[in-house]
Amino acid sequence: MTETVVLKVGMSCEGCVGAVKRAIAKMDGVESSVVDIKEQKVTIVGNVKPDEVLEKVSKTGKPTEFWPKA
Repeated sequence: MTETVVLKVGMSCEGCVGAVKRAIAKMDGVESSVVDIKEQKVTIVGNVKPDEVLEKVSKTGKPTEFWPKA
């Protein structure tokens, strides 16, 4: 089942963005991802489980949480 996971990730430079992109690229089931350093927002679409995405991105050492619901 396709899922959209939106995370708030503390990224301060392009190195941070690269680390997050590499972590996402290693995940099975990811169809697409968008990393927005200005908004500190990461959007992942695919056959993924939100908790697994959060855990994987958290391993980059960047502060990571689910995007707050409006």
